Amino acid sequence: MASSTSVIPNSVIPTTVNPDLQKERDAASFSSEEFAAWWAGGEEVLKFNRGVREYMEKDVDYSEMLQLQNKTHEEIIEFSTRGAIDGAKKLRRLQEERNPSGDVYWPNMYDNQVMWGLVPGGNPFGVMYVMLVKALQAQCTPEQYEDFGKRVERFEICGTYAQTELGHGTYLRGLETRADFDRKTDEIVLNTPKISSYKWWPGGLGHSSNHCLVMAQLYIDDKCKGPHMFFIQVRDEDTHEPLPGVHIGDIGKKMGFIGVNNGFLGLKDVRIPRTRMLMRHAQVKADGSYVSSPTNVLTYFAMVRTRCVVARSNAIMLAAASTIATRYSAVRRQSPINPNEQEPQIMDHVTQQMKLFPEIATSVAYRKASDYLWNLYDVTIKDIENGKYERLPELHSLSCALKVTCSMESAAGVEKLRLACGGHGYLTSSNMSSIYVNATAACTYEGENTVLLLQIGRFLMKTWRAALTGAPLPPTVRYLAEVQKNPEFGTWTGSWKNMVKAMQYAAANRTQLAFKSLSNRLARGETEANAANHTGIEFTQAAELHGRAFVFSAFTEAVTGAKSKTRSANFNRVLENLLELYLVKETLNQMGHLLRFINLTDTDLSRLQDRLETVLTKLRPDAVAIVDGFDFSDLQLNSTLGSYDGNAYERIFDAALKNPMNQKSVPKSFHEILRPFMKSNI
Repeated sequence: MASSTSVIPNSVIPTTVNPDLQKERDAASFSSEEFAAWWAGGEEVLKFNRGVREYMEKDVDYSEMLQLQNKTHEEIIEFSTRGAIDGAKKLRRLQEERNPSGDVYWPNMYDNQVMWGLVPGGNPFGVMYVMLVKALQAQCTPEQYEDFGKRVERFEICGTYAQTELGHGTYLRGLETRADFDRKTDEIVLNTPKISSYKWWPGGLGHSSNHCLVMAQLYIDDKCKGPHMFFIQVRDEDTHEPLPGVHIGDIGKKMGFIGVNNGFLGLKDVRIPRTRMLMRHAQVKADGSYVSSPTNVLTYFAMVRTRCVVARSNAIMLAAASTIATRYSAVRRQSPINPNEQEPQIMDHVTQQMKLFPEIATSVAYRKASDYLWNLYDVTIKDIENGKYERLPELHSLSCALKVTCSMESAAGVEKLRLACGGHGYLTSSNMSSIYVNATAACTYEGENTVLLLQIGRFLMKTWRAALTGAPLPPTVRYLAEVQKNPEFGTWTGSWKNMVKAMQYAAANRTQLAFKSLSNRLARGETEANAANHTGIEFTQAAELHGRAFVFSAFTEAVTGAKSKTRSANFNRVLENLLELYLVKETLNQMGHLLRFINLTDTDLSRLQDRLETVLTKLRPDAVAIVDGFDFSDLQLNSTLGSYDGNAYERIFDAALKNPMNQKSVPKSFHEILRPFMKSNI
C-alpha cells in the first residue's frame, strides 16, 4: 500500500492525484514497493511500520500541523507536549492490544520515525528515550536501574540528559558543574558555581522534566576525578514546582526544534544520595575510596550512540527533503526548453536534475553507511558486556566521521533542495525551513563538527603510526596499511571498485601528510598538544576524506554485494544508477584532493562529466518512484509542496486561507495604528 492522500474537508484541494505526478509513477521502470521494502529492512518491517503509522496518524488534524509556525512559543510547547503524550498513549494502547508482554511498541517506538507526524516541532520527551534511558541502561548498576531507571523507561517520571553548559559544550573535561562527595552524610553535593556552568540546551529540560542525568566533575577531598553522571530530581513529582536549590527554565526560541522545550539548569547545594551517581563502571565507596572506569570512553558512550542516531536521522531528513522537492519538480511547469513548445516539468531541465538527484543518492548512501555503523555499535555493546573494549576507538571514530559528514551533507543538501523549489520553497508550509534547521542543528549538537574531525584526526595519527609498525588495524582503517604496502593502490581506472580505492588512497595520503607535519613539529621541539593544534587543518582534511571513503565503501558493498542477488534486475539497475551518481559526483567534488595524489588525465575528467550527465538522464524516469520508495506519509512530510497527490498549488492556497491572519478581513492594527496615522496627515 502506498502513502495515501490527506484530504482536508471544505478545502480547495482536489481528491485526485495530479496527472503529471501520476504519469511519473506509471512510467517508472521498477516497483517503488520493492524499494520501500528494501529501505525499511524487509517486507515484514515495512508492513509493520505502515500499520503502526496508520494507527498513530488517524484522527490527527493535518491542517493544524501546517499552522504550527503561526503559534506563540508557549502554544508551540503545549501543542508539542500534547502531541507527544497522545503518541505515548497510542503506543501504549498498541502494546496492550498486540504485544501485551513485550516492549515492541512501547517504549521502543517512541523515538521512531512513526512519531514524526504527531510532533512536527519536535518531541519534548525525545531526549528522554534517545539518550537518557539508553545512558541509564548502559551506566547504571542492575540495582540502580531497578530503583530509578525503570521509572524513567515506564514514563512514571520524565527526564532528560544534561551535559552541555552555557560555557562548555564539546569539551567535556572543561565542564564546570561540581559534584562533591560528603563523607559525613554519604551524599553528593552538586553546584553550578557561576553562570557559565549552568546546564544549557538539554531537550525537554525547560518545563518537561522532573528529573535529569547531570554530567558533573566529581570531587573527592577536593581532588577532581573527572566527569561522571548523577541522577537528580529537579521538580516535585506532583506539583512540578522546582525543588530547593534548583533554578530551571526554558532557554527561549530557537531556529528549529521549536517544540522541544530546551532548558537551563542551575544547582546550589543540591544533595543526592551517593548511590545516585551511576556506578556500573566507576564507583565511589562510602569511605570515599574511588574505583575508576575500565576506560574513559564509557563515560561518554551515550554520546557515541546519539551520533549513530544522527547519522541515520539526517539521512532520513535529506530523503524527506528530496521527496518534497522531487514531487514538486514533477508538477511544476516552467520555461520551455525549445521555443514554441509547452512549458515542461522543471525536472526535465538537466540543471534541476543536478539539484535533485545527487541529494537522493546521498541520502541513500548515508542510510546504508549508517546501517554498517549500527551493526558495529551492536557488536561493540556485546563486547562491553563481556569486558572487551578493543572496538571502542574504531566505533568512536566512525560514529564521529558519519555524524560529521552526514550532518554537513544533509544540511547543505536540504538547502539545495529548498532552492530547487524556487520561491515556494521559502514558505514555512513547504516544511523545507523546518527540515533545514533540524538538519543543520546536527552540525553542532553531540559534538561540534570541527572538534570531532580533530578527534578523528588524532585517531588516524595513532593508526598510521601503528600501521608503520605492522600492528593489526581495525577493519575500517585497514586501507591505511594497504596503501603503505602497495604503491599501485592509487592507479585510476574509473570502475566503482577503483573509485572506492581512489578515495581511500586520497584519505591515506592526506593522513600521511598530516603525520609528517605533526612529526616535523614534534622534531622541532613543539609539545604534542601544540603540534596537534598547528596541524589541525590537515587533521580535519584527512578526517573528512576518511569519512567519505567509508561511505564510498559501504554504499558500494550495499549495492553490489551478495544481497543484490535477492533483488529484481530492474531494482538493481536503479540502485546501480544511484551508486554511479553518488560516486561520480562526489569524486568530482573531491577532485582537488584526488588530483594531488592520483594521476587523472583530462580525458579521465571528461569521462566523469559524461558519466554524470548520462546517469542523470537514466534516473529521470524513476525519480518520483524512488522518493515514493522512501515511504513518507503526508503527515510526516508536513509539506504543501510534497504531498503524495501532487496538488501543490491548491495546498499552498489552502494553507494560506487557513492562516490566522486571514480569519478576519481587516486586522485590528488597521483600526488602532494604520488608519489613525493616515488620517493624521489630512
